[in-house]
Formats: sequence, structure tokens, C-alpha cells
Amino acid sequence: MLFYFYRMINIDKIFKISNSLEFNRLAIKIYNFQYNNNAVYRRFCDLSKKNPVNIKEVFDIPFLPISFFKTHKVLSSKKIEKTFFSSGTTDKINSKHFISDLNLYKKSFKTNFEINYGSPENLTIIALLPSYMENNDSSLIYMVDNLINRSNCKDSGFYLGENDLLIQKLIRLDRSGKKVLLIGVSYALLDLVEHRKISLKNTIIIETGGMKGRRKEMIKSELHKKLISGFGLENIHSEYGMTELLSQAYSKKDGIFYCPPWMKIIIRDINDAQNLNLNNKSGGINIIDLANLNSCSFIATDDMGKMEKGTSFQVLGRIDNSDIRGCNLLI
Repeated sequence: MLFYFYRMINIDKIFKISNSLEFNRLAIKIYNFQYNNNAVYRRFCDLSKKNPVNIKEVFDIPFLPISFFKTHKVLSSKKIEKTFFSSGTTDKINSKHFISDLNLYKKSFKTNFEINYGSPENLTIIALLPSYMENNDSSLIYMVDNLINRSNCKDSGFYLGENDLLIQKLIRLDRSGKKVLLIGVSYALLDLVEHRKISLKNTIIIETGGMKGRRKEMIKSELHKKLISGFGLENIHSEYGMTELLSQAYSKKDGIFYCPPWMKIIIRDINDAQNLNLNNKSGGINIIDLANLNSCSFIATDDMGKMEKGTSFQVLGRIDNSDIRGCNLLI
């Protein structure tokens, strides 16, 4: 069991949060830890005239622009066990996420996956992630590979350039009544259904977004309409994650995402970064990921979003003039 202490922070408590009060208390404690141990974040906070003395609630905490991961070493620990790189595009600088504790990442994605889909041991997990397979340091590949290795089904695995074989396998597994989960990048899923339409009943399709320059970008609703038609399903699931985080949000229908208890979305005014909590308006997506303890848990992304009922949210696209991430977002 994970039971480490980082300046009196109990890692297990991150994954046992049960209410907003517990979340807020731990968020402020983690802010204090990162302010004192992350030189880049501390400098940013000081320039923002924010420090532990004047942080009284979560909305007081400064959110580090995600672009800092391209230009700075964002790290709250001296130890580096693994470095993840964003897939990016050929003419862009890739983000770097320095990981001090891979067990913390594993704990985060395993717990969240089981909340949403149950134990990987009971699923056939198939990955269609060709562009990510070209990146040996992809956090998505690391996560999916770990989940596949936990599956007890011999048909689980990565597939690349084998559309006919994969389609035959999906049909066979679906007809057998086995629970199947296919996770794929958007353009590869489109390639698959354009190669041949099929009708599935027991399969979950999770798209991770992104055309990677292989196809023209399209809005998410149009993408899902094509995939629903091509796979014969009622809904398409989505995953919202990024290299700079250790947690993900999942959508099971209609593009409405839900975070795990240790992750929170706050919408900011894109013209005034300190104007937060725009509940009924679209704006920039700020993310609190308490699992991202040894990096930075408070990140201002380049994505547009809007809060929905409760803590759920939509991802609407990219903020104008922000470079296109190689991960996850359709515009």
C-alpha cells in the first residue's frame, strides 16, 4: 500500500477524498508543499504576489500556465524516476513531465480506471494508438500498457496497421459476450470504421482525441456521430488527459466529463486569469490534480471548457492563438 509522506502529506489520503472540504484542505497543504519545493512554481507565485501567507482558499491558489512544461523543469522533488514527453507536432516544442514516483501515477490511473470501468482483469483491453506508439516516453502508452498487462485476456494488446485482423477480433469477442474496451486515437478509429462498418453490443470505445496532422480536425460531436455509426453503438466514451498531469477525466456520453475525487476543474476568464469559477460561462480550463504532487498540481491549460451539472464539464476546444497539442483535443 502506498503510504509515503512528503512534508506530512499522506499519499493515501489523496485517493480517499470523499468531500469538497477534504479536497480543499489537502489542496492548500499540497500548494504549501509545492511552493516550498518547486523553484519554478514558487517564482511564478511570487511574481503573482501569492504565497502561503495569503492563500486562504482554493480560489486563491495561482495556476501555472501549461507552457512552462515546455521551457522549465517543473519539479517539486530532487528525484526523477521517469520523464514523459508530449507527442506534440513536428514543428513544436514538446512538454516534459518529470516523474518522481511512478507508483503514484499507477495508483492514480488504476484507481480512476476501476471507478469508471471496473477491474482490468475482467476486460479485454485493445489499444489502437499508432501515433503514440512512435513515442516511447508517452504517459498514455505507459498507462494503457499497464492496464493491458493486468488484463487476463490473451486478446488484449496493441494493434498497429492490422485493420482486417482487428475488425475480425472485435466481432468475435463481441459476439462471445466478453467485455471489450477499445481505446484509440481519433484518426485511427475513423480509419478503422471507414475500412469497414461493424455492429457491436458488448464493446466500449474510448477515443483519446487528436488527429495528429493525419486528418482534418472536426468537432467532437461530428467525430462521435461517425464513430457511433461505424461501430453500431449508442455512445462513444472519451478520455481527457495530458502529459503534464497524473490523472484523467472520462466521458461516457454526450461529451460530458467527470473527474475522480482528487481532481477538479475550474473555469477562468481568458482575459483575466485571476477571475475564476465561471460556472455558467465558457472559459479557460484550470485543473487541480492532487496526484501530481511532485510536479505542479495547479495548471492553467490552453483548452476551453464549460462547467455542467455538479462538477462535470465539457471541453469546447482550444483557446485562440494557443498551439495545437498533440494530445487529446478536437477543435
